[in-house]
Order: sequence, then C-alpha cells, then structure tokens
Amino acid sequence: MNTPGPAAGDWSAAGTVVPAEHCPAWGRLGVVHAFAARQPGVEVTVERAAAVERLGPAHAALRAELGLAGRGFCSAEQVHGADVSMVTGPEPACYAGVDSLVTASERVCLGIYTADCCAVFFVDPLRRVIALAHAGAKGTRLGVVPATLRCMQEQFGCESADIRAVLSPCIRPPHYEWDFASEIRRQLADAGVGSITDSGICTGAAAERYYSYRMEKGRTGRMLALLALA
Repeated sequence: MNTPGPAAGDWSAAGTVVPAEHCPAWGRLGVVHAFAARQPGVEVTVERAAAVERLGPAHAALRAELGLAGRGFCSAEQVHGADVSMVTGPEPACYAGVDSLVTASERVCLGIYTADCCAVFFVDPLRRVIALAHAGAKGTRLGVVPATLRCMQEQFGCESADIRAVLSPCIRPPHYEWDFASEIRRQLADAGVGSITDSGICTGAAAERYYSYRMEKGRTGRMLALLALA
C-alpha cells in the first residue's frame, strides 16, 4: 500500500523565539502545537533526567509563547511500550508506564519527549479530541499508534476518517536500520486515518537542529512535542 509522504510546506519553523517547528496546516484545526528543537547554549551531554531539567526553562518559555502557561502540563513516562492514558484533569502529571496520552480537556497541554523516536500528533477536530504518542522502533512494533486510535474511538466515538495525524522528525535510514516512520504511516493508513502528514526529516542527519540519541551516543537533550486544544 502506498502511504503519504512529506510535501512542501508540511513542516516549518513555528515563528517562536524559542526554536521550534510545527505543521502550518494544523493552525486551522483548533489546536495549538509545536515541536521544540535543539536549544542553543544549553549543555546537554548528560543523562536524560538532567538534560530534561536543563531544558526545562526553554520548554516552559515555549509553552508561555504558545499561550499554554496556564494549562496543566502532562507528559508520559515513555517506556517504549504501547499503553495509553486518558488525561481528564488539569493537574500537571507524568503518567507512569505509558507512551501515549489522549484528552478532550481544554485545561491541559500534552507533552512527549523525543531524541530520534517519533512524536505522533493526533486530532479529531469534529469531536475536539487530541492525542500525542511516543513511537520508536519498539513502540511501533508493539502498536502504540493503533492503541492510541482505539482509545480515541472507544472513549470519545472518534471516526478514523475524521482524525488527522502528523509525524515529527525522527531517525530514519541510513542513520537507522529500520524506517519505522514508514511503518507508522502504514498503520495509520490501514486504520483509515483521514489525513497523514510526515515531516520527512531525519534527526540523525540534522544534528544542528535536533538531538539524536544514536548519533550522540545517548548523552544528549530531548525535543519536546506539545499539543493542546485551542
């Protein structure tokens, strides 16, 4: 099956002071979203927790620029699995044991950290439901993307044809042995998702713009995908 790939204009700079990117077409879907890129001047050749902490001020500044400072920031533990959590309240939290978050609350901002894995953005603009998934090679094989779609469908009655999905920059061949972004697109297409956009960008090939776990041998920062209802 042929699946959609990148097209000109699908992915670009977000126009924020904090370096970030986005999918311009999503500005018409009633959501706020961004993908925080490499942050200049922040030393991140440390372990993950320390790197995320050091990047915290820049990421908080980006949320403020996007008008999300008053929202509860909710993230996932990201264990390279396929479990999904519902986010119902505004309290900031890191949801243990999951790699995907789904919400219909306008009081929260979802966040997923990546450094070669893919952040998959989902929105059903008709039912006002959003989701954000962390999908690396293992999570893709385990089915985190189909699990996210099932959660949207079972909990909110979402129809696949109404759902829009975007794939963030992630590592791809020849810098990685498997094109899991292509598999994510296939899974989305097989599920009947109405619109699939892939940034088409390889994090391993653009170290000046992104953090890459593989290319920097594990001691690097993290990009941050952000998604909220407008």
